[in-house]
Amino acid sequence: MSTITAPPGTDRARRLRAALTALLVAAVAVGAPFYFAPFQVFQLTMVLLYAVALAGLNLLVGFGGQISLGHGAFFAAGAYTAAVMLDRYDTGHLATLPVAAAGCFLLGLGFGVPALRLRGLYLALVTLAFAVFLPPLLKRLEPVTGGSMGLTVDKMQPPVWSGLAEDQWTYFVVLTVTAVALLLARNLLRSRIGRALLAVRDNESAAEVMGVRLSLHKTLAFAWSALFAGVSGCVYTWVIGFVSPDSFSFVLSITLLAGLVVGGLASLYGPLLGAAFVMYVPSVAQDISEAAPGVVFGLLIIAVMFVAPTGLAGLAGRVRGTAARRLTRTATPAADDDRTSDSDPSPSPTPADSAPADAEPVGAPPRTEKE
Repeated sequence: MSTITAPPGTDRARRLRAALTALLVAAVAVGAPFYFAPFQVFQLTMVLLYAVALAGLNLLVGFGGQISLGHGAFFAAGAYTAAVMLDRYDTGHLATLPVAAAGCFLLGLGFGVPALRLRGLYLALVTLAFAVFLPPLLKRLEPVTGGSMGLTVDKMQPPVWSGLAEDQWTYFVVLTVTAVALLLARNLLRSRIGRALLAVRDNESAAEVMGVRLSLHKTLAFAWSALFAGVSGCVYTWVIGFVSPDSFSFVLSITLLAGLVVGGLASLYGPLLGAAFVMYVPSVAQDISEAAPGVVFGLLIIAVMFVAPTGLAGLAGRVRGTAARRLTRTATPAADDDRTSDSDPSPSPTPADSAPADAEPVGAPPRTEKE
């Protein structure tokens, strides 16, 4: 039995192509704030911070197989943690990041325990209820959260030695946080935790037979997802400089889930595409119709899902695969023509022609001396 092996240079070429792509993306990301206007730099910064939240939601929904309609509540928890620390305790901006991450991790851990007995629509309704009751709760805690008026905090100021404007410095800080968060998500998925999440998503019974602790990994999926959302909310406070309960309604949770589905579930770069969709499509819808931007936004989601049922990441993969197949079909006839022209025009003898005349047929009994 023959085995099919890849050409020796395939892995090396793939790694080289991935390295060149990463260098190109890094060069574009670093040079963007020096080329675009301040408002466009602000939009790119928002895309980056939304990508962090969607990366966490992707761990839970795309790779964990669970559903959450309350991700905006964890986002709000991280944002208010940073705002309260900056406003009440006058801490540094960077000092709020680990506190928001740890607090949201514990919040997700606590929320994941009662969610173990729920799945499907029941889990979706419970998480949606969490997103619905959090804004009124924030309004009630006026001594801490500022009530309906919210909290206004100072934005990040660039150091003198950097020579950068405020929007450029904020962009680079958020870019660093996003790069670290996406790298952490990638390593998590390639670790034992990520393999366990995939096993639970595909078949819970089979995963349990293989020794995967369902309760542990389901709870950890919520915890890690909440951590990423809290980091994103903390960075949101740095960028905007203002938080209020009305900014974190349940619509934010639904928008984040829609952005992940449009970007591509269970894809490493789907959160980036979904974040760009969440950031730019509402502004496009506002330009198309100032009277009903929500209707245009919904129609655009329907159109994208009709064209790309597996998301924009899946569409990109299909386009790349189609292009590769067409290149292969184009190159195959030319290679066949070259082999035909170089070979001998006379047909090669077949095994039947080259066999001796007195050869015994296959399976015939052995000859005796009399024969």
